[in-house]
Amino acid sequence: MAKALHCPICKKLVPVDSPDVPFCSDRCRVIDLGKWASGDYKISSPILDPDLLEDLEHAEQQRHPVDEGKFWKN
Repeated sequence: MAKALHCPICKKLVPVDSPDVPFCSDRCRVIDLGKWASGDYKISSPILDPDLLEDLEHAEQQRHPVDEGKFWKN
């Protein structure tokens, strides 16, 4: 038997094999998106996962490589 989740918006049961998981419908998905867009949802704590922080730092370095020649002068 497949497990079910509760829709985070309306709390209806949602089968895990539903195409709308974790929402019960497109309507609830759009309501959730609107809450993110309006600022109702916030991530209140900083990211503390060291692996994720390292990946983010590496990605930032790839976007903005440091030109070491400007630091070393003869």
